[in-house]
This record gives sequence, structure tokens and C-alpha cells, in this order.
Amino acid sequence: MSTTGQIKHPMKVAMVSILVEDPSKAFKYYTEVLGFEEVMFSPENYIAIVKAPLTAEGPMILLEPTEPGGIEIAKKYKKELYSMGIPVITFSSDDIYKTVDELKSKNVVFKKDPVKTDYGIEAVFDDSNGNYIQLLQM
Repeated sequence: MSTTGQIKHPMKVAMVSILVEDPSKAFKYYTEVLGFEEVMFSPENYIAIVKAPLTAEGPMILLEPTEPGGIEIAKKYKKELYSMGIPVITFSSDDIYKTVDELKSKNVVFKKDPVKTDYGIEAVFDDSNGNYIQLLQM
């Protein structure tokens, strides 16, 4: 393994942002439907942070509001990605078929059912907040 670019004190991903129209609606969806855990929820401050269960060291997700007000370029970026069908983030699953069945039983809408690709098995669903999410089994 090459050591090019390695540093003595490596970094890891702590938090990523997903642009959502309504952090409260997104928080409810990500916790109650997708099964993520609450890290912080302050609806009056438009702050909602969740994390995947079973991953104490994994990255958190900031459900970043585009409304009210919002930054115009962020709203445009989000809208364009959605209109092009591009997922904003990828979640993994050890058994994508079971995960898809479970999510469908919770009325999650899939844009793309599981299909084999060169890099694994992929599915894409709508997060009900104007984003597509890729689900991947490697």
C-alpha cells in the first residue's frame, strides 16, 4: 500500500449535509422511516442532525434547510440534482433486497429497484424532501 498522501494524524468524515426543504419533516422521515438515530433536534433553530444506527463512529448527517429564506444557489443546486435524478448521498446495506422490501413496506418510493452493476447492487429512492438517495450493496 502506498503511503503517498498519508499523514500522521488522519481525518475521518464527521458530518455531511443533505439539503432539505423542511428539517422537521426530514428529521421525522430519517428517524421514523429510515431508522436513523437523533443526535440533535432543535426545530425552532432549524437544526436536525441524525446518524445511522450501529455506527457510533460513523458520520452524522446535518439535515440542512433550504427554507425559510435559504441560500438561492443551494436551492438551485438541490433542484437541479433532483431533476437530473442524481442521488445526493449513498447509504449501504448488507442485504439490499431485504432493506428495499422493508423500506417499501414503509411507503418509501423507489426511483430504481435493485439492479446489479459493475460496483455492486444499486437502488435509488426518494427521501420525500426533494432528494434521491442511492442504496448500495457492495
